[in-house]
Amino acid sequence: MRYFLEISYNGTQYHGWQLQSNAISVQEVIEKALGHLLGSPTSIVGSGRTDAGVHASQQFAHFDGPEIDKERLHYKLNAYLPKDISINKIHLVRADAHARFDAVSRSYQYHMHASKNPFKQGFSYFMHSELALDKISIACEVLENWTDFEAFSKVKTEVNNFNCVLMKASWKQTAQGHTFFVTSNRFLRGMVRALVGTLIEVGTEKLSIADFQNILIKRDRSGAGVSVPACGLFLSEVIYPKEIYQIDQA
Repeated sequence: MRYFLEISYNGTQYHGWQLQSNAISVQEVIEKALGHLLGSPTSIVGSGRTDAGVHASQQFAHFDGPEIDKERLHYKLNAYLPKDISINKIHLVRADAHARFDAVSRSYQYHMHASKNPFKQGFSYFMHSELALDKISIACEVLENWTDFEAFSKVKTEVNNFNCVLMKASWKQTAQGHTFFVTSNRFLRGMVRALVGTLIEVGTEKLSIADFQNILIKRDRSGAGVSVPACGLFLSEVIYPKEIYQIDQA
C-alpha cells in the first residue's frame, strides 16, 4: 500500500532534504525512523528537494508498506524523530500516486526582518534596506509572465529544461519586514533564493526593470543577484489532485 507523509521540519541542522553520502539529511532521518518502526528498510520519495538550511512548513513524501494503523504509526514516528522534524499526518493514497510527479504546485515563502530580533534568528534574513516596493511589484509581474528561469538556476544543474509556470509571485511588506511569496509548478535548484536576491537589487534600485528583464532574456546566472541566505526560506505548501487520496483523507 502507498502512503503520503505530510511533514514539517526545521532545516537548520540538515544538509537539505536529499540523501547525502557524507552529511545528514531530513530524508535519511525519516527513512531510518520508518525502517526501525516498520521492521524493514523503507525508502521515501519527497515532493522535491530543499537545500541545506531551508525549512518546510509543509513537505510531502511517499512510501510503500503493509497495511498499517496510520494513527499509531503517526504517534510512534513523532516520538522517535528528533524535535526539529514533525509528521503532521499520514495519508493513504492510490497505489500509483507519486509525491514528486503528481504535485500540481509548490509554494515557497522567504521571510526578512528589518530590525535585529533574536526570535527571528535562523528563520528569517536580517535585511534592513529601504526598498522601492513599486519597482519590486513590477518585477514580480514580469516573473508571472515569464517561463524560462535559467538565469536563476544553480549552474551545472541537470534538467531537461528551465521552464517553470509561475502562478504567483508577490512581495509583501509586513509589520517586521518583508515576505516574498511564490507558487509554481516546479522550481529549479537555488531559484527562489536567487530571485529574492535579485528583487532586492531592484528594490534598492541597483537594477532597473529593464536590467531585470535583460537578466531573464540572457539566461545567465552570473547576471542575476546573489542568493540570499537559506535561513529565511520555507517550502510552505504542496498541492495534489484530490483524486489521489483514498476516502480516509479527512
